[in-house]
Amino acid sequence: MIHNKKDFGGGIALLVVFFIVLFLMFQPLFDGHNAMAYLDNLYNSISKGSAHYVDDLKQEAQGVSGYQIDVTMSLDDEAQAADSIALITAAGATATADGKNLTVQGDYVAILNACLDDADKMYNNDGAALKAKYPDYEGKDDRQALYNWYKVLGGFDKELKKQEAFAQAKVAFNVNAKVVETAYNYYKVVPEQIKNKVGIVSFSLIFYVVYTMWYGFAILFVFEGWGLKISGH
Repeated sequence: MIHNKKDFGGGIALLVVFFIVLFLMFQPLFDGHNAMAYLDNLYNSISKGSAHYVDDLKQEAQGVSGYQIDVTMSLDDEAQAADSIALITAAGATATADGKNLTVQGDYVAILNACLDDADKMYNNDGAALKAKYPDYEGKDDRQALYNWYKVLGGFDKELKKQEAFAQAKVAFNVNAKVVETAYNYYKVVPEQIKNKVGIVSFSLIFYVVYTMWYGFAILFVFEGWGLKISGH
């Protein structure tokens, strides 16, 4: 039996509108995407737009200028070690592979800058530029060269720490964490500055709060109209 038809009817009306809006949110009405996919892409773009640290890391790398690196690292497999030679030699350094072990010798900053330049191209979604620079990577995933850089820098970090070259190891770690990973994970996402999307961002946040409260009040009115109340007795 309905205790309060007005509250119950109002709650049902709110629920009906809630689910109509929910249905529309799952339709491809936003540039061919549903609302969730559209907002996910939007926030990924904004996140990428605020994560460009190439210039900062080039400046940090200058702090170890003049350092000549000489390390041997173990990579995932023989193919990766062989493929990584092209990355190092293009930077003007020397690299040799013995199985899955890669030996690198040369100007450390030149190698880091070459990596940063490649990562910057990938940050700007220019995978074709890396394919042109490294012909041996033709036919492979666009991000393969960047992934190999990630493993090489990880090897630098590990091996330089063994040599107690901690400052040099830290630069390799930072380039990986702040630039290479970002460029790899955000590849093909178009970077966007939040100031250019402040309207839709503000609307989405306000809508989320209002929409959540809308559902809560709808349930509240239905239960109260039904005669269900929380009592301490």
